[in-house]
Amino acid sequence: MEKPFDQLSGVVATISGYTGGDLANPSYEQVSGGGTGHYEAVQIMYDPERISYQELLRTYWRQVDPLDGKGQFCDRGDSYRPAIFVANLAEEKAAQASLAEIAKLFERPVAVQVLPAKVFYAAEDYHQNFYQKNPLRYAYYRSGCGRDARLRAVWGP
Repeated sequence: MEKPFDQLSGVVATISGYTGGDLANPSYEQVSGGGTGHYEAVQIMYDPERISYQELLRTYWRQVDPLDGKGQFCDRGDSYRPAIFVANLAEEKAAQASLAEIAKLFERPVAVQVLPAKVFYAAEDYHQNFYQKNPLRYAYYRSGCGRDARLRAVWGP
């Protein structure tokens, strides 16, 4: 999820990590193993004078399968459920409005949840900028997991 946001003018930084649960300083193994309540997430820092929160939301939607509440692509389980974590009332209103607009596009319910932000824990270094550090593995994952094909099926080319 970092790459599409890193490509946006106005995004200052993206950090892969975990949020939504109660376990302090979780590891990837703990989160992916289940039971922590955490989601794998990307924290996005941006300059609101250069890019709007609405543009970040538009980018988010095109990166997920909004109909799959059991994970994303070949990543399955609670830690891979799609969610938008909001830090304040303005973000919540924008995210809920965005979700309502997206829901009109589908006959099935949208599985993405809008949740209050909790403490965010940065993932281990090997998760950061994975698409840059491991471009071949990243491309294989996107193709092999059917991510790109499913995104095209949901959102079009």
